[in-house]
Amino acid sequence: MKILNVRNLVLGEGIPKTIVPIVGETEGEIVRKAAELYRADVDIVEWRVDHFRHPDDHNAVMAVLRMLRMALEEKVILFTFRTKKEGGEKFIEPEDYLELNRLAAESGLADLVDVEIFSGTPEQAEENIKAVHDAGCLVVGSNHDFEKTPPKDEIISRLVKMQEMGADIPKIALMANSTEDVLTLLTSTYEMYSNYADRPILTMSMKGIGSISRMCGELVGSCAAFGTVGTGSAPGQVSLEELRSVQTVLHRAIECS
Repeated sequence: MKILNVRNLVLGEGIPKTIVPIVGETEGEIVRKAAELYRADVDIVEWRVDHFRHPDDHNAVMAVLRMLRMALEEKVILFTFRTKKEGGEKFIEPEDYLELNRLAAESGLADLVDVEIFSGTPEQAEENIKAVHDAGCLVVGSNHDFEKTPPKDEIISRLVKMQEMGADIPKIALMANSTEDVLTLLTSTYEMYSNYADRPILTMSMKGIGSISRMCGELVGSCAAFGTVGTGSAPGQVSLEELRSVQTVLHRAIECS
């Protein structure tokens, strides 16, 4: 079984679901973007908490999360603090990272919580996953490399490790410095999906050359893709409209094959 039910979505079947990030600094910017995304054809809204001006004020973070839930109603919310080590905006101590993720999960307002698997120790990642699961929330286990794409065996090894640690959706994002890097990511995704995955996986190549990986996920087994409505959160993201268009064309072609 490689599907996962999240609120009103089924991840892992059909056209990959779309994810659009909110990267505002202020409460007003964040809520205004949420209102815009509520009207957009987007499946999952990711709140990038590391862009928020006061991520260390947990009361302020929870207040914004409540407003996001009200604004987005039944859309799926992914709560993400991307650490500086993995390309985020701000540094955070491991204990604060754990507490922030725990609070988001326990609030019942977020549907998914991003947990970086390799930015700290294995014990810290396991503690984060357990805290989120204990609160009844789902985990996107993530890994990001903004410099390079490792060999295929290493990519698969990381995804398998995330799965073994209990991440509900293993996710990897790698910088593409060549066409070969993009093909390595796509080949690794297909092999992981075909031979090892027992749940949805999410993969992508970053930078412009890697944008094709965000559009052809259905072909290789990636369950979702990041698009943009306005400002994006990573290199190579394409507009939501373009993403939907290419996904639809590819889906029809796959159905006809």
